[in-house]
Amino acid sequence: MRGRELLAGTEVEYDFDPAAVPIEDGDVLDLLEPSVGEWWVEQFGEYVPENGGFFTPPQREAIPLIDGGTNSLVCSPTGSGKTLASFTAIINDLYRRERELDGGLDNEVYCLYVSPLKSLANDIHRNLELPLEGISGKLAERGHETEIRHAIRHGDTSDAQRRRMLETTPHVLNTTPETLAILLNSPKFREKLRSVEYVVVDEVHSLAANKRGTHLSVSLERLERTCDGSPTRIGCSATVEPLSTMAEFLVGGTRRGDGTWEPREYEIVDTRFVREFDLRLECPTDDLIGTPRDVVNDRFYDRLHELIRGHENTLVFTNTRSGAERVLGTLRERFDDYDEGNSGCHHGSMSKDTREAVEGKLKSGEVDVVTSSTSLELGIDMPHLDLVVQVGSPKSVAALLQRVGRAGHRLGRTVEGRVLALDRDELVECAVMLGRAEEGFVDRVFVPENAHDVAAQHVYGMAINGVRREADVRGTLRSAYPYRGFDGDDWEELLCYLTADYDGMEDRNVYAKVWRDANDPPDGEHHYPEYDVGERLIGKRGRLARVIYMTNVGTIPDSFTCDVLTRGSDEWVGQLDENYLDTLEPGDVFQLGGGTYEYRYRRGSKVRVDPSSARPTVPSWYSERLPLSYDLGREVLAFQGELLDRLAEGGEPAAREWLRGFPLDENSVRALARTFDAQRRYAGAESVSTPDRLAIEVELDREEYRRRYYVHSNYGREFNDGLSRLVAHHCTRRANTNVQVAVADNGFTVSMPLNRKVDVPGVVEELDPDELRADLRTALDGTDLLKRYFRINATRALMILKRYKGYEKSAAQQQVSSEMLISYARDLDSFAVMEETYREITEDKLNLDGVREVLERVRAGEIEVTSREVESPSPRAFGLATLTASDVVLAEDESAVLREFHERVMDELDGEAGEDAFLEAEGDD
Repeated sequence: MRGRELLAGTEVEYDFDPAAVPIEDGDVLDLLEPSVGEWWVEQFGEYVPENGGFFTPPQREAIPLIDGGTNSLVCSPTGSGKTLASFTAIINDLYRRERELDGGLDNEVYCLYVSPLKSLANDIHRNLELPLEGISGKLAERGHETEIRHAIRHGDTSDAQRRRMLETTPHVLNTTPETLAILLNSPKFREKLRSVEYVVVDEVHSLAANKRGTHLSVSLERLERTCDGSPTRIGCSATVEPLSTMAEFLVGGTRRGDGTWEPREYEIVDTRFVREFDLRLECPTDDLIGTPRDVVNDRFYDRLHELIRGHENTLVFTNTRSGAERVLGTLRERFDDYDEGNSGCHHGSMSKDTREAVEGKLKSGEVDVVTSSTSLELGIDMPHLDLVVQVGSPKSVAALLQRVGRAGHRLGRTVEGRVLALDRDELVECAVMLGRAEEGFVDRVFVPENAHDVAAQHVYGMAINGVRREADVRGTLRSAYPYRGFDGDDWEELLCYLTADYDGMEDRNVYAKVWRDANDPPDGEHHYPEYDVGERLIGKRGRLARVIYMTNVGTIPDSFTCDVLTRGSDEWVGQLDENYLDTLEPGDVFQLGGGTYEYRYRRGSKVRVDPSSARPTVPSWYSERLPLSYDLGREVLAFQGELLDRLAEGGEPAAREWLRGFPLDENSVRALARTFDAQRRYAGAESVSTPDRLAIEVELDREEYRRRYYVHSNYGREFNDGLSRLVAHHCTRRANTNVQVAVADNGFTVSMPLNRKVDVPGVVEELDPDELRADLRTALDGTDLLKRYFRINATRALMILKRYKGYEKSAAQQQVSSEMLISYARDLDSFAVMEETYREITEDKLNLDGVREVLERVRAGEIEVTSREVESPSPRAFGLATLTASDVVLAEDESAVLREFHERVMDELDGEAGEDAFLEAEGDD
């Protein structure tokens, strides 16, 4: 039936029964202008029981908060309408004022929408057109012509479009973090931002964990001081933890009289678990080692094909870009159902036009299947997508929920996700991940803190806009959440760099960016009468300061590939991405172009290697695959402890019964129970790491004359990278030999010649948590990792200019410049860029805090370090012993090596079983 409701004094007709409207929905509708409410009901007038009404839970909570001008973090799954909620409240306010004000809205920006991705900004821009056109049409029917303009501005916006925005300014401006920083230093457009009253930050969780978010947080504080009032900040986030950290990151804060940092007031809309999830882990076989690899692959692709054919649109995520390409290619080769018209691939290495074409087909439902790595985790609305398949482990619960949440992209539809595991280590991860996801567990986001390179950009940017009080500049910086602990020493270190207060710095073409001085010149007339005499001021240095800033601002580093050449013959082998070089130490062995090579050194963009017949020590996927989250790693350890308890109580049957409580198929259940039972029987329960045990096994490989230590530290690759560097550093000093390290998510290996022996468990126990930072700094000296991140931070801090006077330096050229500067910087005392390089590597890349936490528990006796010598790697060490495996669906066949390990283990177990039977018979006699 049709009902009539009085909204804001105007009678509006709706296509629903007013008696069926929940009270809460009526309250929200009462906040909306008649035209806005009428449009909403026309668009979403179908009563959705799953939502409890016409508004989704995040919309029902967020719209009143935003309408009241409350800073709000809206956290809910993909497809629950959180971004629309933000825009609805804002558009409603703008229409109200546009209708009430004489002459309408001013030629100013009222709302900023900041997106981490250009494609997401484009998509929201398109989605804004529907409500704006619809609501304007409703008003036009009542004889009121309105205009609320919106536009998008980012790196692809043309100069002509930018000029038009100055003349006819959008009321709602969509942009990116980098472009916002540029706008704040654009003299003309900055004035257009004074009227901003709302800032919407989308996918805030994806920004907070990296320096793009750090940069944005300071930009928001600069915007705060540019605007005539304090803008309402709205953050939209998928499932994330901790919510309070995300909210404080969003809203920033102020200093109390006692100097402590206090966040601005905010509210959290926590509707993270309002969607129904149908998640399940599947495995092609219950024996991933004994089943031939071609059979595993056949079953995998047959099952994938079956899933695709049973759904309208399927999105397949893999862990690498090459994996996405090969899954699609193999589907097309094996089945006639797939061609370029109904299937596609999407990842960051593809051209913009190709990506946009695939996105268009996904939105329209024209495509049966699309494969991707990470590029479609965020962004476009996919209304026809009804299944997400994840191949292998996405490495965190948050990533899993973000990816599978792309399916059923609206409330009321069950999110269907299938995870296909083809590797025993990932089978463990995925089982834990899906089980914890059902329980509402979410991994924490860690925010980088006190980044000097980003601070250098913003202090420079503020100085360029005019002479400022030093206290005001520092206060702006410290209002941002990542700089709430930026103390006086940090500030002085930063200013020493920015003023080039080091001997020889300008001789190396690194010039001062700012000046700082008291407003008290010798002649008695202070230059800046608007400031008190004696106040310390900051201003820019150099006539080209604004051009340098505008053409070099941002945090996304350039990267390059290095030519790999053999020593002596100079034979070209191939190319390596520089990210991969972060993992290499002299003596490491890797595969490239079908050959195996030992890494020797790098000079600039040239890598020198020697051919080798040794087993590779660094996996080919290392630089591309996401690391396991530290929190999920701890959950894996808890799972292993519980599974061991079940095995001890009732063997495999009891373990299988317990595992059936997880969202697993029977193959997964049997494979997991069998693996841990074999581990327990072969090496004992103490060979499995748990929350209170760190297990290490030692293998003496006489054939290759190596002593190998397998450290089962399941805390994720970043943690293991940090701990392994510390362990290797101490082992090298004790054994006086080259120590090789290989790192994975579930542990790491340390190997050395057989005639060298180090008590690795003892090294772990003796590591002093208070000395870790200093030890890691020493271990990093001279590494390619240090050189690379010094270049990145020197470029971010504008010590090296990517663009200057029309000339652009490539990443390889930047690296050459940085290698000329790093020895100078290392010799300086507390040089900001060098200190930031060490901080970023140790804290953000090597999880120093996690390593310290675990080692403190080792010191306190809360974690026992156990060790056992084995003839062959144990089942839980198979992955560590075969780190050359790549994306397992598509990898070179590692099954022969795995089967060899498996046969050794089973032979020994069979021998023990025979001996036990003999002893039992002897006892009977």
